[in-house]
Amino acid sequence: MKKKSCLISRFLVPCLGAFGLAIGLVSGALADTFPNNTITMVIPYPPGGSTDAFGRILAASMSTTLKQTVIVENVGGAGGTIGSARVAKSPADGYTILFHNMAHATAPSLYAKLPYDPQSSFEPIASVVDVPMILVANKNFPPNDYRELATYARANPGKISFANAGVGSTSHLCGVLFTSVTKLDMMLISYKGTGPALNDLLGGHVDMICDQPASTTSWIKKGDIKAIAIATKERLATLKEVPTFDESGLKNFELTVWHGMYAPKGTPAAVVEKIDSALQAALKDPSVVTKFYSLGGLPAAANMQTPEGLRAQLKSEVTRLGVAIHAAGVQRQ
Repeated sequence: MKKKSCLISRFLVPCLGAFGLAIGLVSGALADTFPNNTITMVIPYPPGGSTDAFGRILAASMSTTLKQTVIVENVGGAGGTIGSARVAKSPADGYTILFHNMAHATAPSLYAKLPYDPQSSFEPIASVVDVPMILVANKNFPPNDYRELATYARANPGKISFANAGVGSTSHLCGVLFTSVTKLDMMLISYKGTGPALNDLLGGHVDMICDQPASTTSWIKKGDIKAIAIATKERLATLKEVPTFDESGLKNFELTVWHGMYAPKGTPAAVVEKIDSALQAALKDPSVVTKFYSLGGLPAAANMQTPEGLRAQLKSEVTRLGVAIHAAGVQRQ
């Protein structure tokens, strides 16, 4: 038996080494020719929302750098998990990538049978853009600021309709945290995306939504909806008239939505690097940065614009947001 084991080892080790070398050569060849075809950027929400807006800006810029078209495919539903699953199950060749927001980190706490793992099913590329949340109301809603809202809500428990873009979305998370922190009794109403929720807000069918400025700024400027407060330390340059929650009497209520880009697990490092290089070029493009600012977004910190930075951020946020969701009493679906 000892001789047989020795014989197996003599042949098995070289074979494994050759197999590893072959995989390395294939990965290298893939990276050398990448990209030679259209790249699909999956955004796990319907068109019209903030994540969609930022993703389309990036896709246009990255197309120029990569010299291949980067198309956007909106795969909405289930708080972003359907689109995420689509990318997780795609070939690990760099031709299908995911652009998602912080809801990627809340999914494990919200869904009992998630068909992927946000951390182990993807190769992080980089953290991209950070955006504060803003609470807005339909123009006929009686309260005009947070103090009036708190008074009105306490006088009308359970009667204020608080819309969101679907369970697991950033607007849903904002609503959950807001009602948990303030102890105000409101009806949380989930839609299939930001677009439908905003349409009902504009039509006066719901009272409020907490969303990103990219989805709401133009409507605020036109007077079609009104801003209650913004969940950041300082006022936004693009919405200087909107007070922070801190200024309005709700201390330390801050919620910034971060966005990241991912590839399927197993995508060759050299391919990830090429995608990242195109992404970095976009983030250094003044026209891209200006568009981000106009939508209330800021490019992520330099140390987060790396695979390592996004990996660490995702790991930390899965834990932090999971604790917050559990404390708010939200049940897994």
